[in-house]
Amino acid sequence: MFGDALLLGTPCPVIRKDTWYYLRLRGLFERGYDMYEICIETHFSAAHHLRNYRGKCEFPHGHNWIVEVRVQCKMLDEVGIGIDFADVKKAANEILEHLDHRDLNQLPQFSQENPTSENIARHIYRALSGRLNDGTRRVSKVKVCETPGSGVYYWE
Repeated sequence: MFGDALLLGTPCPVIRKDTWYYLRLRGLFERGYDMYEICIETHFSAAHHLRNYRGKCEFPHGHNWIVEVRVQCKMLDEVGIGIDFADVKKAANEILEHLDHRDLNQLPQFSQENPTSENIARHIYRALSGRLNDGTRRVSKVKVCETPGSGVYYWE
C-alpha cells in the first residue's frame, strides 16, 4: 500500500493539499484508480542571452533545445490509450512554434525575466496545462534541455 500511494501524482480534489501529502507519505490513501504517465520528446532552435549574468551566456548564443513533456492519465479510453502521443506532441509543437527560430529575449513572455531553461520550462508547462489538463489527465512535468547533458524539470 505504501508504494502504491507514492506512485500517485495528483491530489484527490476533495482532500486539502497538506492532508493529501500527509496521507501519501503515511501510505494511508487507498488507490482508487490506475495512473499512467506518458511522455513525448520534441525540440526547437532559438537564440537567447542572459541579462545581468557574468560569463559567456551574457552574449547572444543559440541552442537546439530538447523538450520532454509528461502527462499523467487516470483512465484509458476504449482503445486503451490515456492520451494519444500525437495529441500531446501537436499541442507541444504549437507552443514551441512561437519559440522556434526566435531571439527569446525579444518575446513578450521574456521581456522582464531571462529566458533561462527554468523560465522556458515553466512557460511551456503552463501553456500545455491550459490545453491538455482535464479531470482525467494533467501535465505532470516538463523538461527543457539546452544541451543533451544539461536540463531542468518544472512541475506544479
